[in-house]
Amino acid sequence: MQDRPTPAELLEAVAAFLRDHVVPGGANSAVAFHARVAANALDIARRQMALAPAAQEREHAAIVKLLGADANSDLAQLNRMLCERIACGAMDLDTPGLAACLWQITLDKLAVDQPSYETYLRALRDAEPDPEDR
Repeated sequence: MQDRPTPAELLEAVAAFLRDHVVPGGANSAVAFHARVAANALDIARRQMALAPAAQEREHAAIVKLLGADANSDLAQLNRMLCERIACGAMDLDTPGLAACLWQITLDKLAVDQPSYETYLRALRDAEPDPEDR
């Protein structure tokens, strides 16, 4: 077992350094822009490390169920099969479960790539159960 700092903590620290020390310190606009891009890339990498394994498991299970495919198929193979079925018209948004599967995959990708995207946040709020319904 590795000690701290964890890879996620290292990524977070470097991103914070870039944001807090490189960008505001009078850097020219090109350096500031590239520092923000680098900090954002590190944030994406950190979120991907944390969120992608569970998201890929959900995606794999959902596509296996949707296609009735072999659970031993890898995710890339399952995605190709799904795309082929959609492309040839064998599946469309009227196919039970397809829209929900695609929506969950999209939300999982947004959680990594753009977690502050307003439409993503709205979708999460809309999916939360109403506290009065409990």
